[in-house]
Amino acid sequence: MDQNPFQDIAPYNDEEAAAALAKVADHPNVPWISKYIFYNQPETYLRDILKNIRSVDEFQRLVMSKAIEWVIEKSVHNFSYDGITKLQAVEGRYVAMSNHRDIILDPAFTQIILNRNQMPLTEICVGDNLLKSKTIEGLIRSNRMIKVIRGISARELYLSSQVLSKYIREAVTSGKSSVWIAQRQGRTKDGVDITEQGLLKMLDMSGTKDFVQNFLELNIVPLSISYEYEPCDIYKAREILISRTQKYVKTENEDLQSIMIGIKQWKGNVHLNFGDPLTEDEIREASFCDKNDRYQKIRHAVDVRVINGYKLWNTNYIAYDLANHSFKYSDRYTPEEVEAFTAYTEHQLDQVEPTLNREELRKIFLGIYGNPVKMKEEFAAEG
Repeated sequence: MDQNPFQDIAPYNDEEAAAALAKVADHPNVPWISKYIFYNQPETYLRDILKNIRSVDEFQRLVMSKAIEWVIEKSVHNFSYDGITKLQAVEGRYVAMSNHRDIILDPAFTQIILNRNQMPLTEICVGDNLLKSKTIEGLIRSNRMIKVIRGISARELYLSSQVLSKYIREAVTSGKSSVWIAQRQGRTKDGVDITEQGLLKMLDMSGTKDFVQNFLELNIVPLSISYEYEPCDIYKAREILISRTQKYVKTENEDLQSIMIGIKQWKGNVHLNFGDPLTEDEIREASFCDKNDRYQKIRHAVDVRVINGYKLWNTNYIAYDLANHSFKYSDRYTPEEVEAFTAYTEHQLDQVEPTLNREELRKIFLGIYGNPVKMKEEFAAEG
């Protein structure tokens, strides 16, 4: 009988990863992926590496870090980050709570920054909707991925959340590993980055101390990632539009397609901000509130950091002004940039079925880019 309560969700250990990656090496797509990423090497290069991987760290060093750097080289104009010293100052492990714009790239870009700064990588919470094939599961769980189980009954979800909560807390408090987790389930599709209260309740489920100590020992560090050109922007807009009149049902390989589009799509400038960790005073102030209000306080503290840390690009200002028929931020961009973004918008709208209402689709699309500006305004007004 298995005595490990985390066996089904934990990332693979070195031995499990070596066995899984040896199987992944035989997948028919590995040769062309190898030529794509390791273009100066023979097409057997990636297969041979995967066959001989002996540890998770080795997989990170020989494959993943090079793959992510390749994505940056091919699809990013300028990759920047700030606030890394705040993370370096955190005592012990932490929970990195990030806004979520791309399925794979958000945590991947976080890892590459940690790698560049010789800091320990985090484990990463990923929905099990991405693990539908044994090949993908082998690849992802060998890559420090914690499996988050979705699409189950309320009772099963409660039990699953207990296990996940306990795993994250033990990983952090034992010093085993820090954990990256999105601030909400699924990607932000409308440009509004708000933390789900249920996530905070889940994290608190495993606490054995008072409210303050339960959150304090997790060392929550908010992260904010900003893309000049949003990965899968038009497909997010399409999903929102369809969802207005019917239940949106994903196609069988839609998540995998989104991953590939996100990787290949031009992203322009990308910036990642590491925010200030939540403080004891903030958590203590939240503890004085009743029931759900205390989680609302924690949520607000995370949201303030995520939104303040979000870097606005000219695409955001242009979309805001176009959506609001204004010139409020016209000093942030040029007429040529407006023309280029308008052409980009129309090109993206052409990518989906013409039966969709183009005007409504355009409004949603502009919202994806313009809403971060609106969020900044609202939080600035709060003081």
